[in-house]
Amino acid sequence: MRPNRLREAWAKGRAVTNCWVTLPGSLATEILAHQGWDSLTIDMQHGQADYAAMCAMLTAISTTDTVPLVRIPSYDFGDINRVLDAGAYGVICPNVDTREEAERFVSACRYAPQGTRSVGPKRAVLYGGADYLSKANETLLTIAQIESATALANVEAIAHVPGLDVLFIGPTDLGLSLGRAAKADQTDPVVVEAIDRILAVTKAAGRRAAIYCKSVEYSKAMIEKGFDFVVVISDEALLSAGASVAAQFG
Repeated sequence: MRPNRLREAWAKGRAVTNCWVTLPGSLATEILAHQGWDSLTIDMQHGQADYAAMCAMLTAISTTDTVPLVRIPSYDFGDINRVLDAGAYGVICPNVDTREEAERFVSACRYAPQGTRSVGPKRAVLYGGADYLSKANETLLTIAQIESATALANVEAIAHVPGLDVLFIGPTDLGLSLGRAAKADQTDPVVVEAIDRILAVTKAAGRRAAIYCKSVEYSKAMIEKGFDFVVVISDEALLSAGASVAAQFG
């Protein structure tokens, strides 16, 4: 099976980068995949891609070694199966608040006997290889988003769910849930304390820690803090940065 390059990087002690993709379109996605990111995330929760667009975007990413990840809209057994069958090498599940929710998510991502994923990998075999069924459980990533006060209270139990690979902090929703500003690149002491606690618990449980950032500087600071995975920027932010150049001629 095609190796998961994120797992390989972590095994070597290296943190990995991610670009967040919210706009549908295979050409733009292919261009992003050629820019040197370790991974791209197709966002189906707040992004505009439907299932057909996602499949085309996954195909575009596969022209490179960039690892394709997908954030599903919410927990749904069928959605998880279809995303994985299309060739995603990791699934990000939003709003995982309890151990039970994390267990259900992990189960949907794993074939028996480790889980309840249904067999029908379709494009995943074309992308991953003929031995996909026998190696998918050890290759694909299960990524649970921790982004609420409830999840923070339950983070230790969530972190110890067997088969869960990554705890991914959503700082904007986490801040809002804690009664603070809803923003990424958090500096609010209350939210920073929560982030540090999630990071410590995640590491103690032997899991990988991820966080959504909006700038290179903050991303680098989070890697220095100990995070294994950082979202550095999004396609929308890259377009906005280009617009600021055009504005200089206004």
